[in-house]
Amino acid sequence: MSFPPSQPSWQPGRGVPQPQPQPQPWQGQGGPSLLASHADRERAVDVLRAGFSEGRLDQGELDRRITRAYQARTVGELTLLVADLPQGPAPYPAAAPAVPATFLPRPVPPTNGKAVGSLICGVLTVMTAGLTGLPAVVLGHVARSEIRRRDEGGDGLALAGLVLGWLSVAGWALFLALLTVMAVAARS
Repeated sequence: MSFPPSQPSWQPGRGVPQPQPQPQPWQGQGGPSLLASHADRERAVDVLRAGFSEGRLDQGELDRRITRAYQARTVGELTLLVADLPQGPAPYPAAAPAVPATFLPRPVPPTNGKAVGSLICGVLTVMTAGLTGLPAVVLGHVARSEIRRRDEGGDGLALAGLVLGWLSVAGWALFLALLTVMAVAARS
C-alpha cells in the first residue's frame, strides 16, 4: 500500500498531530528563502541583544552574531542566528484554572467623598482661624454614617476631620467664653 507524498505513512507516536510552530515576527510571510528586510534584521538583532542582557550570550558571541545578522540575505539565515534564544513570550494555554473567590484579595471599597472633605476642612482650620471647623464636624459625622451604611472606605479620614473640627469648635467656644468673662469682669 502506497501513500501519496503529501500524506506520510503512519508511524508509532505520530498518531496525534503535532502543533505547527508559530512564525516569528522576523520571518515575514514567506519561508526561509524569503529575502530579509531591514526590519527583519533589526528584530533579529533585538532578540540577540535581549539574549545578551539575560546572560545567554557573551560579548564576543553577540558581536559575531550581530555582524552576521546585518550580512544575512534571507530570513532563514536570521532564524538560524536566533534559534537557540527565546524569542518572546511563550503562548499560554487556552484557559488558566479559575481561582476561587475566597482566595482572591478583597476589592478595595471606594473612598467616601465627604470624608475627604471633612479632612480638608479640618486641616484648613489652621489657616482659616477655625472657620472651617464646623463644616469639618458636619461632613465628618455624615461621612461616617454613609461609610457604615454603604460599606465605603475613608473612616480614618472622616475621624481625623472630626477631631480637627471639634478642636477648632472647642477653641472658638473657649475664646468666646473668655471674651464673655472679660466683658462681665469689665462691667463689674
